[in-house]
Amino acid sequence: MLDVRRLRLLRELAHRGTIAAVAEALAYTPSAVSQQLTALEREAGTRLLARSGRRVELTPAAHGLVAHAEAVLERLERAEADLAAGRAEPAGPLRIGAFPSAARAVVPAALAALAGAHPALEPRLRELDPAAVPGALRAGEVDVALVHDYDFVPVPAEPGVETVALFEEVMFLAAPRTLTPMPGEPHALRRWRAAPWIVAPRDTRCGTMTIRACEAAGFTPDARHVVDDFPAVLALVTIGGGVALVPQLGVPARDVTATDADVVLTPLPMHRRTMAAHRRGAAGNPAIAAFVDAMRAAAVRITSG
Repeated sequence: MLDVRRLRLLRELAHRGTIAAVAEALAYTPSAVSQQLTALEREAGTRLLARSGRRVELTPAAHGLVAHAEAVLERLERAEADLAAGRAEPAGPLRIGAFPSAARAVVPAALAALAGAHPALEPRLRELDPAAVPGALRAGEVDVALVHDYDFVPVPAEPGVETVALFEEVMFLAAPRTLTPMPGEPHALRRWRAAPWIVAPRDTRCGTMTIRACEAAGFTPDARHVVDDFPAVLALVTIGGGVALVPQLGVPARDVTATDADVVLTPLPMHRRTMAAHRRGAAGNPAIAAFVDAMRAAAVRITSG
């Protein structure tokens, strides 16, 4: 009989690439991971790992076993969700990951609603970059987490992870009043092609979205400042440091309805979409379903402005 815990280690090795990374993610020592994988090879009766120096590669048999492991782990999630659904109400810890703008603008209202509707539930929030969500879910560090995608930057499907849509935001072009756009240019982005730009790092979805949106408009932005924090971005816009693309939740509510004296916000036909991600098979878990409902309700009140 194959050991489920060892199958999980093999699945993590397939995603993370090295035994050291698996050990760090799952709080093992590298030697313990190696021992467990060696034991799994004995159980499977075939070679699973091909070692090349310090690296290991999965054999074809191992890749096939990983696919079965994904299915087994999904069934276990479904079983846990069914057991939880049979209880009186959602209770116990619910570990939540959220990116900063959602954690500031939407999550508190959702958690307040959860406290009123399900007092036995214990939400535990941690800030988590969307890029780190799949690994955190598979490692069991969080139960549900917020991820997002932008126009021009779709989120790739992740093995073992499911998402459910929550809400959508308008994107704004934030520009200082001290800068003048190119006259006679009707395209909202292209009129700022000669201006300095404030962009997030290229390895972030926000940074990739800005570069691709500008390229689709026919130019490459002059990335004068590289900043991955919307309040800092708006502070730089305020002093005339450049223009930037900012989602609705990245803008203080007062600025969406009444533009700051030093900043002009122009809504664009572009959007950011936020989803709740959880382990595949966990959709029926009442605690996760309650969080999803609370997030949708809170987002409607906030983004409708």
